[in-house]
Amino acid sequence: MIDYDIQMEDQTLMVRIIRSIKSLIYTNSKKLAFKIPFAYFLVILLTVGFSYGVLNQISTNSAQKKINEASLQTITSIQTNVDLMIENVNNYSKMIFSDRNLQNLLRQGGVYSNLDTQSKVSAYLYNLMQAVPIIDSVNIFDNTGHRFSVGTQELPTFMEADIKDASWYEQVVSNKGKYILRLNGSGAFSRMGADENFVSFIRLIRDIDNTSPLGVLVINIKDDAFVQAYSNLLNQSSFEIAILDENNHIIVSDSTQDQHNAVYKEILMTNRESLEQQFQKSNSGSLTLNSGSQKYRISYLSGGEFNWKFVSITPYNTIDSRNKSLVLLALLLLIINGSIFFFSSFIISRSIINPIHKLLRSMNKAPRGNFMKVKVERNIYEFEQLFNGYNHMIEEMDQLLTRIVEEQKMIRKAELNTLQSQIKPHFLYNTLDSITSLALSGLNDQLCEMIEALGNYYRMSVSKGLDVITVGEEIEMVRNYLKIQNIRYQDVFEAQFDVDEDCLQYPIPKLVIQPLVENALYHGIRPKGTKGTITISARSMKDEVRISISDDGVGMLEEEIMQILERKDQLKSFGLWGTMERLRIFYGNKNCIKIESELGKGMTITIIIPKG
Repeated sequence: MIDYDIQMEDQTLMVRIIRSIKSLIYTNSKKLAFKIPFAYFLVILLTVGFSYGVLNQISTNSAQKKINEASLQTITSIQTNVDLMIENVNNYSKMIFSDRNLQNLLRQGGVYSNLDTQSKVSAYLYNLMQAVPIIDSVNIFDNTGHRFSVGTQELPTFMEADIKDASWYEQVVSNKGKYILRLNGSGAFSRMGADENFVSFIRLIRDIDNTSPLGVLVINIKDDAFVQAYSNLLNQSSFEIAILDENNHIIVSDSTQDQHNAVYKEILMTNRESLEQQFQKSNSGSLTLNSGSQKYRISYLSGGEFNWKFVSITPYNTIDSRNKSLVLLALLLLIINGSIFFFSSFIISRSIINPIHKLLRSMNKAPRGNFMKVKVERNIYEFEQLFNGYNHMIEEMDQLLTRIVEEQKMIRKAELNTLQSQIKPHFLYNTLDSITSLALSGLNDQLCEMIEALGNYYRMSVSKGLDVITVGEEIEMVRNYLKIQNIRYQDVFEAQFDVDEDCLQYPIPKLVIQPLVENALYHGIRPKGTKGTITISARSMKDEVRISISDDGVGMLEEEIMQILERKDQLKSFGLWGTMERLRIFYGNKNCIKIESELGKGMTITIIIPKG
């Protein structure tokens, strides 16, 4: 029970320590005094880690490159030695089938046709194998399929009922005396109770007088012979060698330790498909294979007359470890330099942070949202200049902002008032001209109707002093305006309205549509000389309302439209230009109006009003 209480106290203490550390980090994470050393620490940590990774990779690549070069050089020498050994066996085979007694024995029809001659051949072959220990056994097949064998130890068993059943027989005959090599005779030979491999050297025996086929010669070469061919090249090497035949079967996999030998054979067998794909890509190269938790570097050389593969196998943990000491030394130097920079960062940060803290304490005395001058102790030249500049900036900004706000209010108010005062007399003068014409003509009914419409128009345009009304109210003013103009210009134009009900409640600056309708009447329809149509439409879009004023009048040239849009023709199209200016000032957007026109076909002006 006491042990349990002690364990619980230890856990509680550990939790408190962890919480204290988290609280300390969270509290200081926003402070510059913490950020500067922490930034130094991160930079140093990343630099050291990156440098170590780069140096380690360079070291590893360099070691791998050296190992690969040494491996390829070694297996090239091994291939040369093996080719030389095979060529020696080829010369021995020529000595065998050139033997006069063997030629006579096979000419007589079979290896058992003359036992005395056979005995001489047997003695000759036995003496040859005693002189050449790489030969395991010699097999001679006559044309009738009988076999005569001589060996220094237990003879391998020929597994086929007839030599013609062997998989390589047809190739040997078609080669006409050229030899082939087969691992264990491609399964035609077997030695019971033995794990050693042997390579069968097979060729056709021909009559030395007329080159007619007399039989087949099979010389079985011990696998130890291949190891002896290159054993002197591996005295100081850190890798092992394996030789594969044309079918990627292991001829020999030699290691100084049987355990490693079994491991290397397992690597070659389990990764056989990967190796075959690599062999097909190139005749030489290197690749990495895994066996359990261990990685191995494989270098290979293939090709040659028999397409054998010479493979070197090197464990990764033996790759030139001498370069690791250089990497560790460089890492140690980086850590030392990083530590010096890290502790220097504290000294540098204190000289910067302390004056800043003084400045912050003074600034925090000012109310939030107000520009206040700061007063601090001026003991550093740079910070003295900073404080003076800051105080001067605060003073100038306060004065400048106050002045700009007042000026902008006055400018915008003057622009709106000026434009509206220009638009209202412009319409009133034209209307009074119409009333005068009706009065002079004695058309009292129309005169009363026009005065009533004019009264309604101005009553709505006043709008209780409001500058912004709804689209519905603006459309109603346009209806009154067109009623006035219809009385004055009978049979000159026809007005059409196509307004969505959804658009009527949205706000719009007043007296925006009327000047454009007036522009369509005076500059579009009247110059045409025939009756025209003015169409007012309003559509509710996703985020905006589009109001279009169209006429089928005389239209305008593109150059004239560009002059209006670029504000170069204020007098000629005052109503259109003034409306554009009002919308630009009100919405702060120069693209509130789009003009489309074609000379002789009319004009369409579209107003784009943002909803809300």
